Amino acid sequence: MKKLNKEKIVVITGASSGIGEELKMLYEKVGHIVINLSRSCKEDNNNFKVDVSKKEQVENAFVKIFYLYGKIDILINCAGYGVFGAIELTSEEKSRQIFDVNYFGTLWCCQEALKYMQKGARIINISSACALYSLPFRSMYCASKSAVNMLSYGLRMELKNYGIDVTCICPGDIKTNFSKNRDITLKTNDKYGQRIEKSVNKINQREHLRMDKEKAVKKIYKICNKKHTKSMYIVSVKYKILYFFTRFVSQNTVLKMTNKFF
Repeated sequence: MKKLNKEKIVVITGASSGIGEELKMLYEKVGHIVINLSRSCKEDNNNFKVDVSKKEQVENAFVKIFYLYGKIDILINCAGYGVFGAIELTSEEKSRQIFDVNYFGTLWCCQEALKYMQKGARIINISSACALYSLPFRSMYCASKSAVNMLSYGLRMELKNYGIDVTCICPGDIKTNFSKNRDITLKTNDKYGQRIEKSVNKINQREHLRMDKEKAVKKIYKICNKKHTKSMYIVSVKYKILYFFTRFVSQNTVLKMTNKFF
């Protein structure tokens, strides 16, 4: 990759693993300064130990970043995790936690970063193809990512006249540790029987069909650096086709097909 003449200050949440880590390496390779906000990192230099679901921790981190570098050019919200289980049987704690991380974590970071952004800056929210369709026993995750999409669209409209670009990227299934780190609850009752466990097993059997991480992240990185972005991108041929198809059939048909498949 060609080195850039002007370095940018890039903040990536969840850059200790997965998509965030790969993006961090790509941005560093071309000469940008990348700050990682992650709950699991060891704090040193540009690695800030931050739980994005904690607003005060997020505020303190962005104050430090501004003190060190005087600006923020790019914010990429990657931090997130999945919850698997029946909606009825998902605890209040888990229900709130997934929104605290996936949605509110994204919101807190956007709010704080915007204090230090100028015209030409950019926010990229890494959402999910699951934001576009509700899936049985993964609806809590789908709902949290759908909220991220709506947040991104609103920010895009509100910031347009100021010259700050906002987009959300919806990747499909990628070979990372995301599936391995999901919070899976197999608790069931007479309504669901073995359906929850069967659904988990079916998804696990498709692990080998997931997109190669490096290839997928290169596509995401290319989108992040477009001169002009669209409001939303889908990174997956399969989900692009499915999204196109759903525009011509009823929601009821989509739900029937999804339920049968998963």
